[in-house]
Order: sequence, then C-alpha cells, then structure tokens
Amino acid sequence: MDHSQRKHTTRTYLNPYRKDTFQAYLMLTPMLIGFGLFTIYPMLWLIQWSWFDYNGISSAKFIGFDNYIRAFMRDSLYWQSLLNTWIIVIAKFVLEIPLALFLAVVLNSNKKVNSFFRTLFFSPTIVSTAIVGIVFFLMFEPFQGAVNQMLKSANIISSPINWFGDKWLADIVIVIASVWKGFGVNMIFFLMGLQNIPQDIYECADIDGVTKWQKFTKVTLPMLSSTGKVVMMLFIVNSIKMSDLILVLTNGQPGGSTEVVMSYTFKFFFSYGAADTVSQYGYSSALAVITAIILSLVVGLYMRLTKNVGDHY
Repeated sequence: MDHSQRKHTTRTYLNPYRKDTFQAYLMLTPMLIGFGLFTIYPMLWLIQWSWFDYNGISSAKFIGFDNYIRAFMRDSLYWQSLLNTWIIVIAKFVLEIPLALFLAVVLNSNKKVNSFFRTLFFSPTIVSTAIVGIVFFLMFEPFQGAVNQMLKSANIISSPINWFGDKWLADIVIVIASVWKGFGVNMIFFLMGLQNIPQDIYECADIDGVTKWQKFTKVTLPMLSSTGKVVMMLFIVNSIKMSDLILVLTNGQPGGSTEVVMSYTFKFFFSYGAADTVSQYGYSSALAVITAIILSLVVGLYMRLTKNVGDHY
C-alpha cells in the first residue's frame, strides 16, 4: 500500500469520530448559548457595576475599590450575615444529611409502601419556598401558632414562646423549615446511590457473618462515598445561596440578626429592609462578588479535600 492509499484510509477511519464530535458540539450549542447569556454575561455585568456608585436613577459614578473597602472595613452587618449563614448551614448539615441517609436506607426496597413514603417525603421539595415560609411562620406564630398551642396543651410551657423575638429561636425555626424543605431531594440522591450498589457484596457479607451495623459502616457508607461527595457539594452551595425562605419567614428579624448573606445582598439591590430608600446596585454587586469568591473558595477547598473520595469503589 503506497503513501496516498494509507492517508486515504486514515482519513476514512477518522471521519466517524469527527462526525460524532461535530454532532456533540451541535447538540451542546443551545446550552452553551444559554449559559453564556444567562450566566456568564450577568456575572460580567455584576463585576462591572461593582466598581460604580449607581442607584438606577442618577448617572453611574466610577469609584474603584470603594464598594469593596466599604464591605470589608465599614459593613459589619455583612459579616454578621455571613456568620449566621454558616451557623444555619452547619445546623442543617447535622440534621438534614443524617436524616436523608437514614430514610434512604430504610426505604431502599421495592415494596409498594416504600414507594408511597418516598413520594410523601419528597413532596416538600416541590412546594414553593414562599409557601413553606408562610406555613412555618403561622405554625410558630407567638400567640396563635399551632406549636405554642400544642406545647401549652402538653403543659410543657406556661406562656407562649416568642419564636421570632430571639435570634437563636428564630434560627431554630429557619433550620427546621429548611430541613423539612430540603431533606427529600437528598434522600432521593442517596436512594439512587444505594440502588447502584451490587447486591453480591451484601450476599458475600452475609456468608461471612457480618452484622447489619458492620455492613452499613464497612460496605454501604464506603460504596456511597461518591454519591455523598456530590450531595455534600450541592448542599453547601444551595444552603449558602438560601435567601427566599429568610425573606418570607423572618425578613432578617429580630434586628437583622437572622439575615443570611444572600438576603442581605438582596435588600441593597432592591432598596428593601437593611438598605436605604434608594437601590445601591454598585454596592450590592460588590457584596455579590465577594460572596461568590468566598463560595468558590469553600467549594474549591471541599473538592480538593475530597478529591480521592470514592476512587477505590
């Protein structure tokens, strides 16, 4: 076979792969366009306006690092909201992830009753966050709320508890509402991971006389490590981004002590609550950029620490 024939054969052999690559990029194009228009462009717009003093009415004024200096040097409320965000995230983690994993293990079978409970536990996920906030506000309302009425009926308390009059009590209500809203989707993730574990491993463990607890700790948890890694990353990102539940449930009260970082930023953008009567687009953009950097650092550190998790299974 001469050189020209070999070249023609190689070109013929590679064509299907080039065709598949072209089709893949063609199918990805709509998503990439949407990602560019609705993610990348707003991010660039946000970064641009963080360098300006702009309220949407008067002309924008370039002020350089002033917005960032204000956030780091003069706005202690922003850092308090960031601290409160982490308090809520940690409290949610302690309750939500173990609860989701426990329910996934319990409901990991094909029984019809388990299908019913899976649907039941997942249903809060599809309920509007605004509705969840209103319902929990009415439940924990200080005087006529169902929770206070039940506690009084059981003689646990003698007078109503003002759940929204104290920071820590209000944070407890926020955590309970957020866990109720979010544990169902994590349960489904864990169920999917459990159903991908080969049953042969459990059969071998039964033959060796392994107890149920040992099977859970030595087989189930290691085999779920990859799923848990993804669940934890999504949990961290979604928890830090939480804002709508806070706005509906407590609106940052009492005295702004239950603000989370995104609700605090929101109020400056829409001149609502903690902000002045005029929108501060430039400052809110700077706060959003700082929060995005912090979130990126946290996720990056988490990904680095869990880089080898699940590689052996």
